[in-house]
Amino acid sequence: MCNRHGNRGFGMRHDQYSRFTGENRGYRVPVNIVKNEGSYELHVFAPDREKEDFKINIKGHELSIAYQLKENAAEKRNWIRHEFGKASFERTFLIDESVDSENIRAEYLGGILQLTLPIIPGSEKPEKEIRVG
Repeated sequence: MCNRHGNRGFGMRHDQYSRFTGENRGYRVPVNIVKNEGSYELHVFAPDREKEDFKINIKGHELSIAYQLKENAAEKRNWIRHEFGKASFERTFLIDESVDSENIRAEYLGGILQLTLPIIPGSEKPEKEIRVG
């Protein structure tokens, strides 16, 4: 997968900040991406969420991962200190033809949403060095 800034192993485009809601408007959920033999793994750090509340969609070459925080009366407490909390988010990634989009899998374990994006064998272009003239 590649992005508009060169071949970096996984294509990404800017986040959809206009879709954030709530007081944490600038919240950007951390994501790690690793390339394994035969697949990419995308890890979204999102502890203390319900797996049913994640929305994962693919449209064309865009993979979007979203979480909409539900208002919960139990969360409105008389905090003495409140340094972390949950927030709604959406991240969008650009994927290319080397990803088998029909077989993407997602799991939520230990506060990490993990997506496995299989690579279609033989679909990756070989690396090419470009010399500066």
